[in-house]
Amino acid sequence: MTTTTTTTTSGGQPPRPSAEPQLIPDLPDDVSINCLSRIPRYYYPKLSLVSRSWRSAITSSALFTTRSLLHTTQTSLYLNLRINYSFHWFNRWEEGPRMKVGREFAAAGVVDGKIYVLGGCVVDSWARSVNWAEVFDPDTGLWAPVPSPIEVREKWMHASAVVEGRVYAMADRGGVVYDVGLGKWGNVSKRLDLGWRGRAAVVRGVLYCYDYLGKIRGYDVEEDVWKELRGVGKGLPRFLCGATMVNFDGRLCVVWEGKGSGKEVEIMCADIEVWKDGDGMLSGRILWSDVILTVPNGAAIVHCMASEF
Repeated sequence: MTTTTTTTTSGGQPPRPSAEPQLIPDLPDDVSINCLSRIPRYYYPKLSLVSRSWRSAITSSALFTTRSLLHTTQTSLYLNLRINYSFHWFNRWEEGPRMKVGREFAAAGVVDGKIYVLGGCVVDSWARSVNWAEVFDPDTGLWAPVPSPIEVREKWMHASAVVEGRVYAMADRGGVVYDVGLGKWGNVSKRLDLGWRGRAAVVRGVLYCYDYLGKIRGYDVEEDVWKELRGVGKGLPRFLCGATMVNFDGRLCVVWEGKGSGKEVEIMCADIEVWKDGDGMLSGRILWSDVILTVPNGAAIVHCMASEF
């Protein structure tokens, strides 16, 4: 019979083999993890390049746990680039339950914790007609069809958003809106259809996107009118293409492709506080704007989302 003995450091971690260096020289690894947990997450991609041990630490559950205890978990941006250039806390994708039908160019939105998917069905069949719209319940792990009238079943969707419990989906010709609470379908207003350009984000019940002049505008659903976002024109470029938006902790976050330097392209980000003035118009204030990532030339932003950690 043989016995083994495992010793631990004061922080409860087994000692490193002598050949493996500490994360930070002369500091216990639990203290180093504590230090790293206090650094904003948008620096992590660059920090992961320091060494293999740093890369392992930055993607470890120990760092996430420490951040949680320090109450420094934060909403983090994820950029899905056309070259599959993405960052995920555990650095992996997992396959979830399959929908009833395959889709591409579909619309999607989350209402009351459930995922709604509309259109984009890749085959014309009975299955498509029954499951043109589906809903996923994370509690049960199941997809279920959402009944829809035939007149709303466009094939391809190029934009979507959720406003006040309603899923808006824009097609090549007009668009549809589904009121989840009432279970009712309808067509989007003509004014919303004509003004919705590019990728949009909803903040405080207002849908924001950029117009054909590259200026940010917001659509007021209740008033059925587009309004220019005042106060941000001098601090932002004109977004003619390649920009996307997301609701970031109740603020409007804009991400776009900046200057290139031959082999690399800068990904820019602006964090904007937005509000409705007393006269009903929209105003904003840029809290910060800077480069958040550098990617190989030829990459393009496909989508941007925020996720709680």
